[in-house]
Amino acid sequence: MIILGIDPGTLKTGYGIIEHNQGKIQLIASGVIESKRIQSLPLRLKLIYDEITRLIEEYFPDELSIESAFYGKNVQSALKIGHARGVSILAAINKQIPTYEYTPREVKKAVVGNGSASKQQVMFMVNQILRLKKKKTKFDETDAIAVALCHLQKITRPDKKHKDWKTFIRENPHLVVG
Repeated sequence: MIILGIDPGTLKTGYGIIEHNQGKIQLIASGVIESKRIQSLPLRLKLIYDEITRLIEEYFPDELSIESAFYGKNVQSALKIGHARGVSILAAINKQIPTYEYTPREVKKAVVGNGSASKQQVMFMVNQILRLKKKKTKFDETDAIAVALCHLQKITRPDKKHKDWKTFIRENPHLVVG
């Protein structure tokens, strides 16, 4: 199974593509779609849509998982993230890719074991879980990979037998890519 995880944003949209095959998890590709130099919001959204579509056509994910909008103090930011989410979901739906949404808290809980974890903790755990030789250092990228890992955990462990990834890894070392 191949999962495309998305951390949406209008300036930076992170993506992470993982493969789960015979109990092993492997990072296939990851990166950040940056549109900082584009002034127009509609053109930024087009870039995000086009790039997500390109990723789908190149890697053929079975499912897409995306972080849901987080409403903090800035309503404008939440609305813009909603636009980025919308075009990302549309790209998946247009290619008949099932789409799943997770709150930032769910993602952090699934990957770190703590729904209030920092971005640094998420980054650390993503690098540990996937045993990456070249550590990922962009938060948007590791957040997107975390969204994909969260989805994988939800579909492979729906009964929540493990309270966190550390416990899961300790109890299932044969499932960790090394």
